[in-house]
Amino acid sequence: MKRIILLLMALMLFFFACETRKQLAATSSGDGSTFDKAIIINETQERPGIDDEYAWIRQHYPNAQNNSQALVYHNQKPYDILHIITADGKAMAIYFDISKFYGKW
Repeated sequence: MKRIILLLMALMLFFFACETRKQLAATSSGDGSTFDKAIIINETQERPGIDDEYAWIRQHYPNAQNNSQALVYHNQKPYDILHIITADGKAMAIYFDISKFYGKW
């Protein structure tokens, strides 16, 4: 019985160690601080696109709290603006260009 448990634990460790994370489809020429510096989400479907927004925030602002979110249009393009509170208490707005997936069915 101990051998089976040890074997299962070894297999679990192997699988978790080999797990690969999805590379973000987001690209950016900026930091997301304005419309002109928006993070461009390259996903073409809504759920993965939204997931990429939140993954980008987790990657760049670990432990940030989501405060609110707004969908806005700027120059006839849809943007998500996520308002966050960083781990050190700073309020920020992060702009995402969601034109590649928003409204696509």
